[in-house]
Formats: sequence, C-alpha cells, structure tokens
Amino acid sequence: MPRTILRYVIASTGVHQAGLAVLSIAVFSLSAVPLELQRRIVNGLTHQASFEAIAWLAIVYAGVALAEQLLKLSLNVYRGWVAETTVRRLRELVCPVAWGGHEVSPEGTGVEIAMVLEEAEPIGGFTGISISEPLLQGGILLSVVGYMLALQPWLAAIGLAFFLPQTIFVPLLQNAINNRARGRILVKRELSGVIADRPLAMTSASWVLDQVRRIFTLNMGIFWLKYSMNLLMNLMHHLSVASALCVGGWLVLEGRIEVGTVVAVVAGLGKLNDPWGDLVNWWREFSVVDVKYRLFADAAEWLTALSTANTGHQAGPTLAVS
Repeated sequence: MPRTILRYVIASTGVHQAGLAVLSIAVFSLSAVPLELQRRIVNGLTHQASFEAIAWLAIVYAGVALAEQLLKLSLNVYRGWVAETTVRRLRELVCPVAWGGHEVSPEGTGVEIAMVLEEAEPIGGFTGISISEPLLQGGILLSVVGYMLALQPWLAAIGLAFFLPQTIFVPLLQNAINNRARGRILVKRELSGVIADRPLAMTSASWVLDQVRRIFTLNMGIFWLKYSMNLLMNLMHHLSVASALCVGGWLVLEGRIEVGTVVAVVAGLGKLNDPWGDLVNWWREFSVVDVKYRLFADAAEWLTALSTANTGHQAGPTLAVS
C-alpha cells in the first residue's frame, strides 16, 4: 500500500477525484451570487423599486439556490459512493477470508478484527472528501471573501480579522487530538488481540478493564479538545458579525454606505462560518485519518508477512486501482 493517505487516494480513486473536483468547482462558482442578489433586493426596497423588479430578483435567487442544492446533492451522493467502495476494498484486503483461510495468531486475529470492523471505515470515508472538500470549501471562502472585499473593503476586513486567531489555536488543539487518537487505536488493537485469545483474556480481566478505562479517558480528552475548539470558533464568528453590524450601522447612519451593503457583508460573514468550519473539520479528519492509515498500512504489511510465513508464498491480495 502507498505510504501516505493522499497517495493512496490518488492511486485508488484518482479518476473519481477528478469528477468530484468538477462538481465542487460548479458549486462554489455560485456561492457569491445569492449575496449580490440579496444586496440588490434590499437596496431596491429602500429605494422603492418596482415590485416587478424585486420579484424577478427573488425568482433568480430561488433558481440559483435550487441549482446549488442539486449540485450539492450530486456531489454528496458521488462522495458517498467513492467512500463506501473504498471501505469495501480495505475490508477485503484484510478480511480473514482473503488470506485463504490460513490460521494466524490471536494477536493477528485481534488486529484483523479491529481493521475490518473499525479502522477501514474512517479511512475509506475520507477518500470521498479528500480532495473535493478543501476545493469546495476553499473555493467558497475565496469567492465570498473576494466579493466582500470588492463591495466594502474596510467593513469586510474588520469582520475577517476575527478569523486570524483561529489559525493559531486550531493547529495546537488539533495536534493534541491527533496524539490521543493514535493512542486510542493502539490500545484498541492490543485489547482486540487479548480478547481474541479467550484463555488469556480470562486470566487478565483487570488488565482488560484498565485498557477500557484508558480508552474512556482518551475519548473524553478528545471530546473536550474538539468541542472547546468549536466553542472558540463560534465565538470568533459571532464577534466578527457583531463588529460588522456595529461599524456598518455607523457608516449607514453617516450616509457613507447603503443598508444593502451591510446586509451583504453580514450575510457573507455568516456564509463563511460553515465553509471555514468544514475546512477545519477536514483538516482535523485528515490529520487523524493520516495517522490511522499509516497504522493500517503497517498492520496490513505485517499480516501479509505473517500469512507468507505460514504458507511459504505471498497470500495477500493486491490492491485494485480504478
């Protein structure tokens, strides 16, 4: 198997990643259009535009929203298919049946159980979003930020300033999460091996309970770090919106900008929150899955070597590439 998760993604699903990239580009190309339509509708209302003009803008807005949602539906279904196909391949790679029914040690059986039932799922699931997700969310961010800066640079800059602290605390917290995720995988593998060897498990009940408590502690540490990160990110978002409303309101009262501009900037900041959060979630998942994939690849090589030693020839199947 390739040594990194991204190389594995390209090797096993490269053609499909290109298709997902095309759909992602189509989705984020429409991301700034609703903001401009909202601005025109609000400004039309404040300037007493005709109902016909407002109605046509509303119809166009609905059409753009429908097109965007249909593209997202196609993208998400395609992602799901790529992910589930990859999960199936990984499970077939390490499934005991794939090794020709040869006996392995209790330790090897435990590793197989963990890999087939649990570890293949997040690795395969990540292949569906590995390239399309950062492309989609990054494209939305660039489109919306570019629109906001072109519309009202200073007001947009005030709101965007609150995203800068996140570039500091997000990587720090994510690194702590990764360390705990790696420790959890190793503990589960060891525990699976002991449980697979029933006599040993019966004589080591206290050790098994200690490992269960250790997994609990690691999981709770991940929860605390993950949701603390979410809290700080949401706080930064609300502070950015509050600042834009305050400064924008003052500029409207001074007659320097129109109400529609403030509405568009605030709506833009709201539209940035989801893609920014999704990018952080993607980076979080990439960091954890990369650790899981390296452990998975190492274990697959170990099982292959173990099967080869038992049979005198290479018994493991090769990875199909599409």
